[in-house]
Amino acid sequence: MADEAKAKGNAAFSSGDYRSAVRHFSDAIALASSNHVLYSNRSAAHASLHNYSEALADAEKTVELKPDWSKGYSRLGAAYQGLGRYDDAVSAYKRGLEIDPGNEALKSGLADAQAAAGSSRSRAAPPPNNPFGDVFQGQEMWAKLTADPTTRGFLQQPDFVKMMQDLQKNPSSLNLYLKDQRVMQALGVLLNVKLHTPGQDSGFDAAAEADSSATSSKPDNKPDNKPAKEPEPVPEPMEISEEEREVKERKAQAQKEKEAGNAAYKKKDFETAIQHYTKAIELDDEDISFLTNRAAVYLEMGRYEDCMKDCDKAVERGRELRSDYKMIARALTRKGTALVKMAKCSKDYEPAIEAFQKALTEHRNPDTLKKLNDAEKAKKELEQQEYFDPKLADEEREKGNECFKEQKYPEAVKHYSESLRRNPKDARAYSNRAACYTKLGALPEGLKDAEKCIELDPTFSKGYTRKGAVQFFMKEYDKALETYQEGLKHDPNNQELLDGVRRCIEQNNKASRGDLTPEELKERQAKAMQDPEIQNILTDPVMRQVLIDFQENPKAAQEHSKNPMVMNKIQKLVSAGIVQIR
Repeated sequence: MADEAKAKGNAAFSSGDYRSAVRHFSDAIALASSNHVLYSNRSAAHASLHNYSEALADAEKTVELKPDWSKGYSRLGAAYQGLGRYDDAVSAYKRGLEIDPGNEALKSGLADAQAAAGSSRSRAAPPPNNPFGDVFQGQEMWAKLTADPTTRGFLQQPDFVKMMQDLQKNPSSLNLYLKDQRVMQALGVLLNVKLHTPGQDSGFDAAAEADSSATSSKPDNKPDNKPAKEPEPVPEPMEISEEEREVKERKAQAQKEKEAGNAAYKKKDFETAIQHYTKAIELDDEDISFLTNRAAVYLEMGRYEDCMKDCDKAVERGRELRSDYKMIARALTRKGTALVKMAKCSKDYEPAIEAFQKALTEHRNPDTLKKLNDAEKAKKELEQQEYFDPKLADEEREKGNECFKEQKYPEAVKHYSESLRRNPKDARAYSNRAACYTKLGALPEGLKDAEKCIELDPTFSKGYTRKGAVQFFMKEYDKALETYQEGLKHDPNNQELLDGVRRCIEQNNKASRGDLTPEELKERQAKAMQDPEIQNILTDPVMRQVLIDFQENPKAAQEHSKNPMVMNKIQKLVSAGIVQIR
């Protein structure tokens, strides 16, 4: 259970829903309070919400539970830095580096904390204005980066988002990030200037070269006394060892085998595809795509166990090699798909759902999300089928009936609900629960159950009496009258339905005669004006003219009275207390 809550928290964190991530990690901690990773993850989620005090508390708990884990000190340093306690942050990062001297995250955090500490000490003197300070402010920055196709993809990368958040807090730290070409690209977008980055062939450079050549073509009266530079020597190509050449050749051969496997897969020649992918794996064990491709072939062939073995190997090897997270996510998704294919009962879907959730923590792919939703839906449907038992459903309904007779309505609702879980198609249970809800004053729930009862069995008169009673108590007399009349079509002699019709007509006649008290009239009119049907009648130009004719043109009014549809709408307005006929 704790692992499931943790997986949900990771998925929420990856999607940027940090509040949900905090909630799921808290659920996981409640189940496994000694797991240091859970506190570390919740600290990161709190920090993303800028709740640095809570982040600090979780980071301290992480270090307390696992003092030899370097990431705990990274969380601690980030929390201290968010609180402005830069010296403490520097100390935390240094303690982490004592445990893991090569940790890049700790090195980067230490550099940021030291820069921030130095900046805070020099605040006595007014800092120089940063010419780019304004471009990083507010939500406009995120809107521009999202709108531009060249920077939109960067927003999916947590390290880039963190850099931009740091720049929003402290624009003067821009120099720390200028080596990152993504920041340069973002700066160009925010300034509406196309900046050149290494490896980019842009119109900007071409224009610069054209300007340069145009300038050089003009006569220059000043003599150029500078001696011509001697051409720099071209470096000779580096020699590679025999071992390196062999590795390179093996990798190239592995790629050829992969391409041959892909071609065989497209032709549905699965055995040949497996041979090529297997050969590629033997030649190069540092590319997990060979494993995931072979897993795809096994999946197509129905060899689900072999598929899952390859997927597990791909994930394990991918983590060792620090492979692209998308490749690891693909392997986990493929494993989940194989598990779904093998599922025979609701429990079998649990490992598949877990695999899909882990895949989403690596990479939020729409296809994986759909597979997860489908698996959860299939699991729920199977659970209902496995729980289905009409005999037990009848027993629970009878228990509910006994409670109802004893006026123990909440207990009756519990028994009827259990009956419906055992047999969701029992119209009688819906009818009985609707009666309970009506007694408890839960009229919307009672109306919903009554409508479900009618949907399951349109000839069951009890459904109409339940629905009509709820509508009558809600003072929707016109709707209640329609419900009772509809029920009489199926059971013309039903006394409850006939009594319901009589009560509704009495209430409608009361409105027609003007016998309502001012408070009753005001309440009925206010309720009616919220009814979409009444609103449509009042806004209908034809009906508005009819109402004017009834007031000013008796001859036209007589003609309107012959139209059943018009008179039906007039009657609705009369019942609602909107108009009166004298």
